[in-house]
Amino acid sequence: MKYNILVTDDEIDNLQLFKRTLRSNYNVFLANSGFEAIEIIKNNKIDMIISDHKMPGMDGVELLKKTLHYAPDAIRILITAYTDSTSLIGAINEGKIHRYIRKPWNPNDLTNILDASFEVYQLNLDNQSLALDLKELFSGTITAITEALDAKDHYTFGRSKRVTYYALKTGETLGLSDTELSELELAGLLHDIGMIGVPETILNKPGNLNPEEFDEIKKHVVTGVKILEEIKQLRSVIRIVSLHHERYDGKGYPYRLSGNDIPIEAQIIAITDAYDGMTSDRAYRKGLPHEYAVEELKKSSGTQFSPKVVEAFLKIASAAIEEIKNIDSFASERFIEEESQTN
Repeated sequence: MKYNILVTDDEIDNLQLFKRTLRSNYNVFLANSGFEAIEIIKNNKIDMIISDHKMPGMDGVELLKKTLHYAPDAIRILITAYTDSTSLIGAINEGKIHRYIRKPWNPNDLTNILDASFEVYQLNLDNQSLALDLKELFSGTITAITEALDAKDHYTFGRSKRVTYYALKTGETLGLSDTELSELELAGLLHDIGMIGVPETILNKPGNLNPEEFDEIKKHVVTGVKILEEIKQLRSVIRIVSLHHERYDGKGYPYRLSGNDIPIEAQIIAITDAYDGMTSDRAYRKGLPHEYAVEELKKSSGTQFSPKVVEAFLKIASAAIEEIKNIDSFASERFIEEESQTN
């Protein structure tokens, strides 16, 4: 199977040179402008996007940035006449560009670069497939575990599923890849698995926890990792689970990581977990209003939580809550019906 490459350049001669160089090994699509390229991407699966840097109307960096919406996993390569690499760093980060190639390029060098890039690309595809396989493989086990956790603490019935739902919506808003979303989903469902080791007297205590009891709660992170660590395929998921109580300002636990040292998936779960914790009924209080929880998240933006992730969550919160209500309503009706048939 040949990979599909889209080449964008405002000079026809350059496009034809690319086509002659690449057509024996790849399916080559040509676009004479960024706008034409976007239309091609909308209607075709594109594995790699190569764009000239300076083009009228829409330059290469802007084009590659826009393609993130339509082909988030595609390899992005920028062809540029710039010789100062430091001036390209911002552009590379903004457009999630895999690498840049300086003009004039040599056909042999170009094909070598593309071959190496597609090795990485195929590895990412294999990882995506593995993540999906893992999700199917562990779905039954994960469901059983989360239901056991929910049964232990009836105040958190459905909590892991709600946290996961909010997290996935937030991750989509932030542009996470399919692989990252798959890992985020597993981590969301498993993030509180260590609560199984917390005594019910603490989980269901009607008043505030004393310091010793709170220390027992904090142990659930380490306990969760110990439960999962024998499953080597869940290594990246375990890392997210282990870090979902870290704080953006470095005052969290257990490792006191801060800022971007905390994986984005763990940052997402930290926020969705906090929101659901505030709005859910607990043994010691009724769930707090949505508006109150939103204000608390805003107050904690930049300290406890990543500002970028808070912003993304607030964009999806209202719609996600309504969707969750519909799901919970259906689940409750089905539960009542099953109970009545049993009795």
